[in-house]
Amino acid sequence: MTQSPQKRAPRNRTITLSDEEKERYKQTCLQLDGPADLETIVNRTLQQDLFAILEWLPSASVDLLFADPPYNLSKTFNGRPFSQLSLDDYETWLTTWLLPLKRVLKPTASLYICGDWRSAAAIQRVLEKNFIVRNRITWEREKGRGAQANWKNCAEDIWFATQSDEYTFNIEAVKLKRQVIAPYTYADGRPKDWQETENGRFRLTHPANIWTDLTVPFWSMPENTDHPTQKPEKLLAKIILASSNAEDIVLDPFLGSGTTAVVARKLGRRFIGVEIDETYACLAEKRLEMAAANPTIQGYADGFFWERNSRKK
Repeated sequence: MTQSPQKRAPRNRTITLSDEEKERYKQTCLQLDGPADLETIVNRTLQQDLFAILEWLPSASVDLLFADPPYNLSKTFNGRPFSQLSLDDYETWLTTWLLPLKRVLKPTASLYICGDWRSAAAIQRVLEKNFIVRNRITWEREKGRGAQANWKNCAEDIWFATQSDEYTFNIEAVKLKRQVIAPYTYADGRPKDWQETENGRFRLTHPANIWTDLTVPFWSMPENTDHPTQKPEKLLAKIILASSNAEDIVLDPFLGSGTTAVVARKLGRRFIGVEIDETYACLAEKRLEMAAANPTIQGYADGFFWERNSRKK
């Protein structure tokens, strides 16, 4: 069903679809009817149920898997409901798609699986049985409603795992520029481990597993859509730059409105996206077209990631 028109503020930059656009982008989405080779599906949005095509994806073809599956919550995505399961049942559900995708990954592949605190134990158990768990990233999701009798939920997790001990991790590509609050100097006055720039004093720091520099897309950001769980492009940029190289294949089996594919294209990677919902798949196609004209990523510039609100321009 096409998105119902909404009256939006003049400065609202949310990406939407007209009826005409949806019809056009439906033609660029791909639907498989049997096993596919890599060249058929690379750089394409597969508008299909993941479970219907798991066996048709080519083996040992993917360098990086990013999965943002439905969290273990009762939630409706554009009319498609997901009901909260017991932790054991959610773990079983995870295995129904993650284990078949193991065949699709190269021996050197990395994978990142998103979740929240309710699903953390299930994700960890599935990954530890089948992969090598490397880390758990926690990122600050500053949106969210307050709670009267509990702590406000303002963080989510991303589990990082690999197929083997041979994998890609480009540490220099994901360093963060942080503002220097207390600038230490050598005896002769030279900056110690920091630089003076037109934007202020900064030092480069190694990326940690706590991310506080992300902004959840909202109405005034040009990457924003009406998808309820859209991830920031900056988040995907960190993962893609760290765990893949130019021309590598990035797979997102729950593509949503297309952030993984868009960032892969902007950063010179190839992608495969699978999305069951027609409207979101068409939004992904529109965003991919827009990315060809504008490859910028908010919060990533000059080869570095910047803290929120730390650049003057």
